[in-house]
Parts: sequence; structure tokens; C-alpha cells
Amino acid sequence: MTDSTLQRSAPRQWDDVLMNTYGAPPLELVSGRGARVKDAEGAEYIDLLAGIAVNALGHGHPAVVEAVSSQVAQLGHVSNLFASQPVVRLAGRLKAKLGDATARAFFCNSGAEANEAAFKLARLTGRRRVLAAHHGFHGRTLGSLALTGQPAKRAVFEPLTPGVEFYPYGDADYLRALVEMDPSSVAAIFLEPIQGETGVVPAPEGFLRAVRDLCDEHGILMVVDEVQTGVGRTGRFFAHEHDGVAPDVVTMAKGLGAGLPIGAVIARGAAAQLFGPGSHGTTFGGNPVVCAAANAVLDVVDDAFLAEVARKGGELARELGELRGVKSVRGRGLMLGVVLDAPVAKQAVAAGLTHGVILNAPADHVLRLTPPLVITDEDIAEATRRIAQALGDALGHAAAAN
Repeated sequence: MTDSTLQRSAPRQWDDVLMNTYGAPPLELVSGRGARVKDAEGAEYIDLLAGIAVNALGHGHPAVVEAVSSQVAQLGHVSNLFASQPVVRLAGRLKAKLGDATARAFFCNSGAEANEAAFKLARLTGRRRVLAAHHGFHGRTLGSLALTGQPAKRAVFEPLTPGVEFYPYGDADYLRALVEMDPSSVAAIFLEPIQGETGVVPAPEGFLRAVRDLCDEHGILMVVDEVQTGVGRTGRFFAHEHDGVAPDVVTMAKGLGAGLPIGAVIARGAAAQLFGPGSHGTTFGGNPVVCAAANAVLDVVDDAFLAEVARKGGELARELGELRGVKSVRGRGLMLGVVLDAPVAKQAVAAGLTHGVILNAPADHVLRLTPPLVITDEDIAEATRRIAQALGDALGHAAAAN
């Protein structure tokens, strides 16, 4: 097998060279610009997934290209035995976004690693119970998987890290009762402002405030997983801003690096002082090149940009809600769950490729849309037309099968 053979037929060769963690992909993408990508055959697609909410500035954004190219030519990696300006600057900017002078950042390489670090912070409080939501998703490492409220993902790897208990997402009364069984033993409550992996399910109105009040009452860390929702995805820099609450710990990844691997934990108050030398670390966390990319993202994602995300998200939701086969549209900004009348989401994803649009199906009745935040109005209109065609195909096949 030659390199040129692999380059020409990557999907067909996938199973010969890669472990079977994903299944062979249906096509090979080779280039992109903005919200559009091309495959190895030259076909173009509107990308409404953005690498699962990762490519916040789309593909080939000039600010990211310039920042990464300049930094890697100057200094590529130093480990955390030395300082570099990009990581210090990024930490300062995220501290400012959280709006607390006591805040401190820790950088790693993914959302799972960020949640793993937050889990360790919770352990350092000296308390042992950690509460996380049913259907939540926090990663696939053994620690972050212990926080993930999806039994099918957990079962084969059990026993996992002990001490995690699960509550129904959005049920403040149940959560309070669970805490008050033994409040002094609860270290942290983990939650996502919007549960992405189980169908883009926003927290009910008032739930984040109820969690904040409960944590304040009993000295518990409120840990908000903003891995998917952060960096402007919902029209605010952090999704928890919609609820007017201030978490003790925020975890981030995905959109922060514009396609490069980065994770971040930002903690404030006493939580910011829990780690000490030797208690946690990572070789690649805070890499200058990746932090340069993240700083480029923050240069672009200003208040005017966020207002546009909110506007475009509202327009996309409105247009999708009018399509045949769509029951409702939920979510915020450019993180939307399209709830279908029939369980044809996976079929619609496959049909979408035929019609030149990249979609995702986290559940049989739900399409998840997390397009690049730079998607244009023209792309939104054209993508909606293509989704209508894909849904028509999926519903037609389902009717014929019955």
C-alpha cells in the first residue's frame, strides 16, 4: 500500500489502518473555506456540523492561519517548564470573560481532559460525592466517563471512578433532595447549559439559578461544562450568561481552538487555588501554537460577532421550523436541535450528503446543527433548502418501507 493509494481512497482504506472506534467514514474531506468543504471527488458541502462545534470560525479563516503560521515559525512547543506569551495572554483573556479577579486557568488538550481536571478539583475539596445529570456527556476518559450519564457508554468499562451520583437534568427539586441527604459530603454539581450529545436539550428556565443557589447554600462547587456551548455558540460567550449565574468552575474546548486541540478549565474563588505544583499537569497543555489560534478566535468573537450569531441562529431556527417533517426546533444561537415527526434523523444525515449538506443525528428523532459561527445568510438559505430535500428523501424511504 502506497501513500498515494491512501490519499486517493482514504475511506476505503480506513479499516486497514485505523482501530474501529468510529466505523469507516462515508467520504474524505480535503479542503474548506468558511462554512463549505470539498471532498476528494470535488463535491462541495455546506458544513452544519463544524467538526462537532469545533470550527467556530469555519475553515481556513485568515486570522487563524496567520496566527498559527506565525507562531509555529517562531516557537512551537516549550512544555509547562517554561512560560510563553500566547498562553499567558489567553489565560488573562478568559479570566476577563469570566469576570472575576480571582479566576485562574488551566490548559489541556480536549473537553474530556478539561472535565477530568475539574473532577480532580472537586476531589481536592476533601468531599467525595459528585452529582452529574442523567443523559449528560462529559467525555470518554475513565474519569470524565464516570461523570457521563449515559449507561450504554459506561457499562463495558465499569467499575469507573466511584462517588458519582446522577440526577434528572432540569429537576431542581430532585437535585436538592439528593444534596440534602448529606450536604457536607457533596463536592460538586456538574451540568451542561445545553445537553448536546443527547439531542440539544436546553436546561429549563431557572434551573441554573436553582443550582447556583443550592451550591451557595452548602458550599458546593458549581461546575458548568461549556465544551460545546462556549465561545459564542449560543450568542453569548458563555451559555451560562443567559441565566445570569457565575459558576465556580467552567470547562471549555471545541470552538476555543478553531480546529486545533485545546481544553481549558477556568476556576474562581477558592476553587482557583485547589491545584498546587504536582497535583495535575499535561505536557501539551498551553502549547503556544494552539494558544495563538485561540487568541485569534477571541480577536474575532466580539460583541458584534455574538449579536450576529444570535441573529443568524434565530433565522436558521425559523426557516427550519417551517420544513415538512419538522416538529420543533430547540437550542440557542447556532446550536440547534431539529426535532422530527418521525425517527428518520440518521436517514436524513445520509441523504444530506447526497444533497450537499453535512448534518448530525444524536438521536433518531433529532438532527443536531452546530455550523461555523461565520456561516453566511446565503449559506443558511441554501442549507435549509438542501435539508428540506434530505428530509423529503428520508421520509419517502420510510413511507415506502412501511
